[in-house]
Order: sequence, then structure tokens, then C-alpha cells
Amino acid sequence: MSKVDEAKEHIGALKTYLSIIVAVLLAIGAGVSKLYLDNNINPIFWVGIVVLFVLILSFMLVARSMHNNIKKLRNLK
Repeated sequence: MSKVDEAKEHIGALKTYLSIIVAVLLAIGAGVSKLYLDNNINPIFWVGIVVLFVLILSFMLVARSMHNNIKKLRNLK
């Protein structure tokens, strides 16, 4: 496999990871907002808030990695 094909596969995998992170982010966000609207602020709510921040951070890291790989792909051609 050439380096260009390998870079494209890596970018495709990162896109998949981003979509999974977004799906989990939306699901947990919906759960946390439901707890907030029901005025049910308990430890699960706070764990959900922490997990949301961790997912947002991981989204940013994966997106940054994907963009760095796209820049490398430009240089490989």
C-alpha cells in the first residue's frame, strides 16, 4: 500500500471515530438536558457533564489529528 493510500485510510478511520464521538455526545447531551429539565440534579447528572467535556476534548483532538493528516496528504502528492 502506498503512503497516499495509507494516509487516506487513516483519515477515513478518523472520520469514523468522529462520527461515533458525535453520536455519543448527542446521546449523553440529551440525557443530561433531560435530567436538568426534570430538575433531577444528582451524581449521574454531574458524571454526564464531565463525560460531555471529555468527549468535546476528544472530538477536538481527533479533528485536529484528521486535519494534520490532510495537510500531510497534500505534501505526499
